[in-house]
Amino acid sequence: MYVFTIIVAGGVGILYLASPSTWLAIFAFPFEEPLMAGIAASAYVAFAVLSIFGLRSPLKFVPILLLQFTYKAVWFIAVIFPLLFSGQFPPYGMIMSGIFVLFVIGDMIAIPWSYLFAK
Repeated sequence: MYVFTIIVAGGVGILYLASPSTWLAIFAFPFEEPLMAGIAASAYVAFAVLSIFGLRSPLKFVPILLLQFTYKAVWFIAVIFPLLFSGQFPPYGMIMSGIFVLFVIGDMIAIPWSYLFAK
């Protein structure tokens, strides 16, 4: 999951920070308020950078995977599911939702839950 984060989150974050218009065109997203989108892109790059350290010390950096899992799960519950149930889910959300599903499933598998909840 650390490698996946480095490649996917790092790539998406760097692409947005380097060329927002290219990112918006590739993912077919509407233009967003640049400060908020920049925060998200910066967070993705931060996840990628910290995941590099996770390759060397996987257990020390499990909080990175846990944070990714948690915010993406909350995003599905608080944002995606209400949009789906109300019939307002935008077509451009499919790509991001698909990527996030892979992260949620991968994190559920990769996070050493028994280690985290051990006494």
